[in-house]
Amino acid sequence: MEFQHPYIPMSRETEAEMLKSMGRKSIDELFGDIPEKFRLRRDLDIPSSHTELEVIRRVEELASKNRPGDDGSVFLGSGVGFHHIPSAVTAVAGRSEFVTAYTSYQPEISQGMLQTLYEYQSLLAELLEIDVVNSSMYDMGTALGEAARMASRVNKKKPKFLVPGTINTAHYRAMLTLAEPAGIQVERVAFDSKTGLMSLADLSSKIDDQIAGVYVENPSYLGFLETQVDEISRIVHENDALLVAGVDVLSLGILRPPGQYGADIVIGEGQMLGNPVSYGGPLLGVFGCRNDRKLIYQLPGRLVGMTYTTGEPRDQGFVLTLSPREQHIRREKATSNICSNQALMAVTAAIYLSTLGSQGLCQLGEIIAHKSNYAASQLNKIRGVTAPAIGKHIWKGFVVRFTDGLKSNDVHEGLLKRGIHGGWILNTEFPSLGESMLFSVTELQSKKVIDDMVQAVRDIAGGE
Repeated sequence: MEFQHPYIPMSRETEAEMLKSMGRKSIDELFGDIPEKFRLRRDLDIPSSHTELEVIRRVEELASKNRPGDDGSVFLGSGVGFHHIPSAVTAVAGRSEFVTAYTSYQPEISQGMLQTLYEYQSLLAELLEIDVVNSSMYDMGTALGEAARMASRVNKKKPKFLVPGTINTAHYRAMLTLAEPAGIQVERVAFDSKTGLMSLADLSSKIDDQIAGVYVENPSYLGFLETQVDEISRIVHENDALLVAGVDVLSLGILRPPGQYGADIVIGEGQMLGNPVSYGGPLLGVFGCRNDRKLIYQLPGRLVGMTYTTGEPRDQGFVLTLSPREQHIRREKATSNICSNQALMAVTAAIYLSTLGSQGLCQLGEIIAHKSNYAASQLNKIRGVTAPAIGKHIWKGFVVRFTDGLKSNDVHEGLLKRGIHGGWILNTEFPSLGESMLFSVTELQSKKVIDDMVQAVRDIAGGE
């Protein structure tokens, strides 16, 4: 009897039947269009099979070489970050009803998932102080690209979009991928090399009747607070453009929400809301706008709406609305090709925010502010080190500049040898900042961990 692999269900008979239906006699004939030079004519050099126990022990051996990133020893940020995830969040978000759910095209059997996404939209709208939030985007970078396209559509296809000079390069590139095919020209606005603040003079000189929107970040990618948001908002709206605000959602426990300074469109990264870093993804793009019909009808992605049945009794229900995309009958009305998007990440964010509550979010914001400012002040005491090197008021992230011959790469390598992962090296991304790194400090870093990192940098710098 021919051996049948337990994990490969197709038998020889099934294979022959499939080939016959395609008018082929063999697998070689099926792949006949592939040039011979690209075809492997030998068995793969694969080790023999192992028992389940042997595989488990081998995987555990390999995994033991890894170090956890959430032990406080990682000071990386740059768009994603390590934060504490309460066990309750993981337990609830891991329920099979959430994990296995697909796009809720049949609302009559998807009320639980739809209501949870509706709660996500409501929580984020309250936190951002914005009227409408969609049920998620892929990440902050693609959300920014969609915001630029949306601003251009709303403003009668104005072809230009302005962004701060301190923008995250990864987000900038993702935005260009979406904006340039739509004919949108993206220009950077200069920033002050000491404060990091957007140059109002350069903004005023560049904004005209061709500008669809202006993007501002608070906190900025480089960690400092953009204290001119009200003035920027005034300049933008006086020129009939839209203000797009990018935020770190966790900061809104203590910082002003973008709705308070007149943002028309709001974007953000929601990975920090209960989702692990997971080697950089999946992430969660936050996207919202104010209550204006022109904006809502151009909102990308999809919305979950609440309604009531027509009969008696009138039962509450949830449905997808304003969600046409490229597969739908009304695809010509689509504003994006966002499909299943990051629904599970959005569900996790809703659970996380509900678990922390408003008081917990405020406390978390204060803890991060205190720890990041403490770390910067201690690093600033080291000769040849300036922290924060740009900006005065910081939250979570801050730039550290090295002088007196100290190199960013040397600091990075020296920290790694001591079991610490330092900040993101900025030399290539922002050459004007010189030898510099972007450090990020969250609630995970204890005072001892911060002091150990500072002492390690002091030793690398020469002990002073």
